[in-house]
Amino acid sequence: MIYNRILLTGAAGLLGTELRKRLTPKVKFLRSTDIAPMADAAPNEELLQADLGDISAAKNLVRDIEAIVHFGGISKDADFEPIHRVNIAGFQSLYEAARSAGVKRVVFSSSVHAIGFYDQTQTIDAGAPARPDSNYGLAKAFGENLAQLFWDKHGLETVSLRIGSCEAKPSTRRHLLTWLSFDDMWQLVERSLTVPRVGHTIIYGASNNRASFWDNRLASHIGYRPKDSADDYQDDIFAADPQPSREDVVNRLQGGIFAKQA
Repeated sequence: MIYNRILLTGAAGLLGTELRKRLTPKVKFLRSTDIAPMADAAPNEELLQADLGDISAAKNLVRDIEAIVHFGGISKDADFEPIHRVNIAGFQSLYEAARSAGVKRVVFSSSVHAIGFYDQTQTIDAGAPARPDSNYGLAKAFGENLAQLFWDKHGLETVSLRIGSCEAKPSTRRHLLTWLSFDDMWQLVERSLTVPRVGHTIIYGASNNRASFWDNRLASHIGYRPKDSADDYQDDIFAADPQPSREDVVNRLQGGIFAKQA
């Protein structure tokens, strides 16, 4: 890993908690922040409780930091005002503070909700225009555009991770297409902090699922090679949620098409 001093936002969340455990052995210094309390700090870790919607907090968060792993903010759809305060205005202030402090790279937890209104019979790559499906998705699309601006104008690199469904294990038919395991999420973050040059790269965050409508060919330089697959859980998923029939789902999977109702 080429960065030794990292800021992790959203450190008290499900994914942030996983990342704290995996980042602390890899870096010299980790500053973890969240609006919620966090578990005890590792020896090389500093904990800062902060509201990302408080634009005055950004400068303190990025002080002496080389790279940011940004998993903070409102993590589900909400009214536009709180989404704007935290995920839009708060993110812009974090980027501006990062630029001023000389931060080199951001790993941004974007979301497939930024492209959520594409038909699931289409296979799209990172070049597809944003089609957000919610205020949350709109903020993620804004974040990707902000990342592009700061790369083009200021040379601040970003990898935008369009994360699917990141959970301990898949549990619904939708997860057969969208599931991202914790190990594969970590690989995405680690590769994003290791590759020498990324500019602004958008990459889809999904495991090695046989059914998919996302194409990562434009992010091949990241070197992401997912190891896990939702397919290993399909018997349990079909048993818990048997409609449509297994034969219909298998036929659709083999054809590379998955029904919208899935």
